[in-house]
Amino acid sequence: MTNERLVYVVDDDDSVRRSAAFMLRHAGFKVEPVVSGVDFLKLAKGADRGCVLLDVRMPEMDGLQVQQQMIKDGIDMPVVILTGHGDIEIAVQAMRAGAVNFLEKPYEKEALIAAMEEAFVRLEDSNLKEMAASEAKVRLACLTGREQDVLDGLLAGLPNKTIAYDLGISPRTVEIYRANMMEKLRVRSLAEALRIGFAAESGEDPDGQQA
Repeated sequence: MTNERLVYVVDDDDSVRRSAAFMLRHAGFKVEPVVSGVDFLKLAKGADRGCVLLDVRMPEMDGLQVQQQMIKDGIDMPVVILTGHGDIEIAVQAMRAGAVNFLEKPYEKEALIAAMEEAFVRLEDSNLKEMAASEAKVRLACLTGREQDVLDGLLAGLPNKTIAYDLGISPRTVEIYRANMMEKLRVRSLAEALRIGFAAESGEDPDGQQA
């Protein structure tokens, strides 16, 4: 039930925790604020299963380190990463490590709720598999060479300006290629586009067989 869906809001910034908790509770989620990644790892092993809104920049352990430790400890909770504006490289690392989505601060309430809804779809369907490499490659086949170049740059964690420099085009042109790429892939967010790219790179279908 909606009011039983538990979100751990892990952020050392009190104002961020309060704001996210308010928006999530208002949307019907149960919220457990946590002041650090270290504290979350301590409580997570014996805690109720839920989803995690995890800030990437925290003292002691940053969000990526917490995410890696969750994997090592077998803490199977979907993660949505909070990044600062322009932290595309960090977002890509988090997605590669299995994050469901990422949000750039400041974010809109609608984006937060949509990301957590997606996380709970993953949580509630333990058999949900990532897109097969073969399907991803079919989706990518519709891209032009330049659109694929831009996606490759994003998969490498590069910002638009660096992609533009590497390709010898303007940042504005990169934005146009990026918008066209997302439209052709029928995705609404960069996170969705990255997942398609990662699936194509993996060479594995959902059952783990080589594509």
